[in-house]
Amino acid sequence: MPGTLDLDAALQYVRAHRDRHLQELREFLGIASVSAISSHAGDVRQAAQWLKHRLLSAGFSTVRVEETGGHPVVVATNPGHPDRPTVLVYGHYDVQPVDPLPAWRHPPFEPAIVDGALYARGASDDKGQVFMHVIAAEAWLRTGNELPVNLIFLLEGEEEIGSPHLGNYIASRQDLLRADLAVISDTPMYAEGVPAICYGLRGLAALELTVAGPKQDLHSGIFGGTVANPAHALATLIASLHDADQRVAVAGFYDDVDLPTPAERHAFAQLPFDDTAYQDEVGVPELAGEPGFSPLERTWIRPTVEVNGLWSGFSGEGQKTIIPASAHAKLTCRLVPHQDPVRVLDLLEAHLRAHCPKGVALTIARGEGAPGTVTPIDHPAVRSAEQAIRAVYGRPAAFIRMGGSIPVVVTLHDVLAMPTLLLGFALPNENFHAPNEHFHLDNFHRGAETVVRLWSLLAGWKREEGSQ
Repeated sequence: MPGTLDLDAALQYVRAHRDRHLQELREFLGIASVSAISSHAGDVRQAAQWLKHRLLSAGFSTVRVEETGGHPVVVATNPGHPDRPTVLVYGHYDVQPVDPLPAWRHPPFEPAIVDGALYARGASDDKGQVFMHVIAAEAWLRTGNELPVNLIFLLEGEEEIGSPHLGNYIASRQDLLRADLAVISDTPMYAEGVPAICYGLRGLAALELTVAGPKQDLHSGIFGGTVANPAHALATLIASLHDADQRVAVAGFYDDVDLPTPAERHAFAQLPFDDTAYQDEVGVPELAGEPGFSPLERTWIRPTVEVNGLWSGFSGEGQKTIIPASAHAKLTCRLVPHQDPVRVLDLLEAHLRAHCPKGVALTIARGEGAPGTVTPIDHPAVRSAEQAIRAVYGRPAAFIRMGGSIPVVVTLHDVLAMPTLLLGFALPNENFHAPNEHFHLDNFHRGAETVVRLWSLLAGWKREEGSQ
């Protein structure tokens, strides 16, 4: 194999340049790249240009800021070796809005270090984790080494607004982006001191209901008892979605749901989890959910139907005695692998229409959908990541799933036939999307070292042609 692959030199580089890397991260976090707010469009582009120059200085030969129809993507490549695997690193450089601003203890775009953690919007989601990969690549390229793997960076500026242009961009750049594996660090560890590899995500299916009754709000004293109340009808519909045991009552909903294996259930049961502490953290009088499954299993490997928003009638101060003209609800389903979002929405729509009370008209608007994904835990990339984590953290990785969705994982699988390794180093309580977002620097530094080791461990692996 051509070139030099000196792991010790790469690791020493990361350790020797920690102060500089931290200062650069603070500079990156100081750019207010809020993709959802149009007045920050210039900041989003500034962050893209910052990444371009930083990737060039890391040693990449080609870095481009490419247009998508919205905020741009940053793509970095080097000449590849055909005998080495190609890895695509995906991340995002846009961030969430900072509201409510008064809740921040430090200005969100003036990074501050407190008790070993770096506070700023985007610190953990996802600028800090993206920057780990940049300095890990630099550690190989600036020490007389070649990269052990062929690396492609794909960094977008629209993740926090649903990646509206990324799917089309990937479809139009398949030759540029084709790789053996994708690695994404946009997920958390399981807990402090418990590094994790996430091998499964739930999918998503969304719809909005409108129940229409009279042509306008009516006086409840004059018309009550003769006209169907849309709010009552909507409440009936929503109540019909679950049975008394909190299982989804939609016929066929569980047809394609795989039961967890005994090994999975045993592994989940070994993870540290305190029901009482979890209950206190979320602030509920008791936990709820599908019988026969633990809280972790309910959120990781079981599907759900949830009401996300509900509105009708008068909600101001005092009373307004009306029968409202309409009622509305937003629903989403969290889906597990092998559930087809289109089929699930078909089942839901059929159920809702069959259970709609008389005297009202039901309109259903379908929203976005994406299936769940799973990567086999015996995949070579997963095994390599577990070895890298063990070497850096001195303990084995926890194998976890997540209840949320990362749509790009589905796109990479469907368009590029690419498996994804989810390797995150943030902690679950670091306030992603909330005031006082932060990233513990110990995990930032260890994360970079883990990625340096991962590239070395993957050097000899290459996916067989046509395999997934």
